[in-house]
Amino acid sequence: MILVFGGTTEGRIAVKELEESGSLYFYSTHDGEQHLSVSNGVIISGAMTAEGMETFCRENDIRLIIDAAHPFASELHSNIEKASRHVKVPVIRFERIYPKRDFRFIWCEDFSDAVEKLKGAKRVLSTAGVKSIGKLKGLAESGIEVFHRILERESSINLAKREGVDEAHICYYSKEEDQSKVLEKIKPDALLLKESGLSGGYSEKVEAALKIGIRIFVIKRPSLPEEFITVNGPYGMRRMVEKLLPEFYPLHSGLTTGSCATAAAIAAATSLVEGTFTNMVFLLLPNGESIPVETVNAEVGHAYVVKDSGDDPDVTDKMEIHSRVELLKTSDIEIVGGEGVGRITLPGFDYPPGEAAINKAPRKMIEDNLRARFSNRGFKVTVSVPGGEEIAHRTFNPRLGIEGGISIIGVSGIIKPFSEESFVSSIRKCMEVAKASNSERVVINSGAKSEGCLKRFYNTLPPQAFVQYGNKIGDTISIANELGFKLISLGIMLGKAVKLAEGNLDTHSSNVTINRDFIASVLKESGCSEEIVNKAYTITLARELWEIVPAENMQSFVNTVITKCHKVCSPNSPNAELTVLLISENGSIFF
Repeated sequence: MILVFGGTTEGRIAVKELEESGSLYFYSTHDGEQHLSVSNGVIISGAMTAEGMETFCRENDIRLIIDAAHPFASELHSNIEKASRHVKVPVIRFERIYPKRDFRFIWCEDFSDAVEKLKGAKRVLSTAGVKSIGKLKGLAESGIEVFHRILERESSINLAKREGVDEAHICYYSKEEDQSKVLEKIKPDALLLKESGLSGGYSEKVEAALKIGIRIFVIKRPSLPEEFITVNGPYGMRRMVEKLLPEFYPLHSGLTTGSCATAAAIAAATSLVEGTFTNMVFLLLPNGESIPVETVNAEVGHAYVVKDSGDDPDVTDKMEIHSRVELLKTSDIEIVGGEGVGRITLPGFDYPPGEAAINKAPRKMIEDNLRARFSNRGFKVTVSVPGGEEIAHRTFNPRLGIEGGISIIGVSGIIKPFSEESFVSSIRKCMEVAKASNSERVVINSGAKSEGCLKRFYNTLPPQAFVQYGNKIGDTISIANELGFKLISLGIMLGKAVKLAEGNLDTHSSNVTINRDFIASVLKESGCSEEIVNKAYTITLARELWEIVPAENMQSFVNTVITKCHKVCSPNSPNAELTVLLISENGSIFF
């Protein structure tokens, strides 16, 4: 059981990630004003003392606490630390991502320090929040006109009025409002804000103030208890939950080959530039968060990562992803493929034929991470995967025309087990290759059996024109439409067809099962007798219908199924001509 303290953007992100587990958790906010829709969480509200937290943890068998509260909620952080120590429960601190502290700003240790440093100002706009109004009364007492920017909600307005702030000195937040226009309207000579991180709108506020030439005063974020385990994003949080409470997620996440290659490159470059070996690096992911990754140093300038795919059925799990780094005289970063990394032989990829199959996102990850750590130094990075050529035959690569090894891939840097996102991404890549083959028609199908039938039917099309959708029919058609295919053929066997005909664009058995009532209605609409209609309730698999439907009703039955499938799919292909082909068990095709 997990207890989350939220009420913030980070709290909302934490909830989204925890919901994927299907396990029960508690989500606590101070005032209950954050509206969330949850399936597995229990939302509670009201302030908790350290003693109250301790009691709650014991009564509800809490095994892990996630502190996703506001960085300036010092009292709450302190209470969490005390309670966790007494009940011996670890704490994950879901921290925000913070920009580097800018020397152009005036940095304040706390609110008292800010009041002292602002005493030379005449008009101050405070974006430090409604709860800070009482801490800034010293400014008004010094004759400084202070405007407070607050949320336009009843509790905030009432608190501001209780603190004696009149309506003329209240400025309400608006999602659509330009920060510069707010400053131009109030015309302050000083802006006060808290070091609230990127999710707190910090960057937008300071950029607007710098543009106009307003002095910026920033209150430093308070320190956190040393015992907290800090993460700064959803992937890091999930991986730490998986480590500390393995049973919470039934399936565990892993790292992409791109993340492994990047982490290995960081370790290799560190040994080369700094002369130090490290067995762990912090990897900057594309979403801006950092996660720790274990590395192994082979020699100076050469390191590798043993790939951890989590519980995803990935053929590259436990393979070594190597990066060898050499210094360049220029500031360029050159990334090439070595042993076990495939070569592109067909158009339609991020890079032309002949290039190493290292996708754009991993290349950018490698470059961004090396730039962040080693400024303008130049490197040549050679990525290799021992055994990659052999294992590549068990991947999509032969179908895509990638020869000699595996691909270095990964958009997010993290593998979620059986990730729908990664599967749809692979469909998109196959579709891009199909588009690059210059075929006017793309033929989508569920797997090898149906594809074999369709290749015989469309025997003049290139092999790249055939793309497998698995169960993601709606997504696949949408991608084909988006890429500009004018002719789309959907090949489908009866088991998936009856699910699709009912309106299910994702036919996976975890999402939809056979609906005998619907099948009975299709049989009735096809003109079958009542005796045949009733047989719908005796079948286990939809393919049995090929034997049940009488010959005289078969064409009508096929037409009904195809028409319904076409109606369901058409909205996903508004710019293309869609053909639905129903494939029988013996390979016959109806359309």
